[in-house]
Amino acid sequence: MDETLFLEKLYLRNDKCFQVFPDKAATESFVSDLFRLCFIPKNNGAGSLFTIQRDYADLKVRFQTMIKGFIPDALPTDAITQRFFEQLPQVYEVLLEDANAILQSDPAAQSLEEVLVAYPGFFATAVYRFSHILWHLNLRVLGRMFTEYAHSKTGIDIHPGAQIGHAFSIDHGTGVVIGETSILGNNVKLYQGVTLGALSVDKKDATTKRHPTIEDNVVIYSAATILGGDTVIGHDSIIGGNAWLTYSVEPYSVVYHKSEIKVRDNNPFPEPLNYVI
Repeated sequence: MDETLFLEKLYLRNDKCFQVFPDKAATESFVSDLFRLCFIPKNNGAGSLFTIQRDYADLKVRFQTMIKGFIPDALPTDAITQRFFEQLPQVYEVLLEDANAILQSDPAAQSLEEVLVAYPGFFATAVYRFSHILWHLNLRVLGRMFTEYAHSKTGIDIHPGAQIGHAFSIDHGTGVVIGETSILGNNVKLYQGVTLGALSVDKKDATTKRHPTIEDNVVIYSAATILGGDTVIGHDSIIGGNAWLTYSVEPYSVVYHKSEIKVRDNNPFPEPLNYVI
């Protein structure tokens, strides 16, 4: 079948009711097992290669079953399954770059294995990259189910439609939000609580670029909020914690929020401390 026609038919399926309502538990189990197969070593000795091949075949069967409710009857599930799995080796290599970026930038990381098994930012990134394949296969609801599973496990919300370059790293991660039309270059690092969001949530803007562009080699520290589809953070910039940005900044910029804290003894204290709740 012609590639364009194939994707058009698959896209149209997403505008209709599911043939079979998605099995959320099966989807989450698939995501977990796919991640485990890729990144959690098995102590199986000489039989490990056979085990991986067997598990890989099992995942393909489960994937075919999982996508049946998302596609028209006219489209064979084996063809879509092939399209998904043939992209995994390339995604795997990109994810190893992501893991090494975390290892190189986080002084608390002792080994690559630690990053693979214990870092929520890496898990969320891996699931995002799996879901991004689905997004471009127009299995968009399934892609959302993938990333919402990672969201529930890590507190990190990455939309499968976002575009994220190589050597991406999230440190700590809780509360990170990356919107659908965000574009991130290579070697971008985010800390906890960062929001890459939209200035408008009006439904009429659904087909426009609503989220910011982050160029290469940018670090964004905790609780920074960057909003707007026209907002571009120039390469090699640093965005400090708690910054609020709705406009672009030039490359090599340093943006920071300055708050004033006063410390003194409390005897006597001439000014009342009034709290309004």
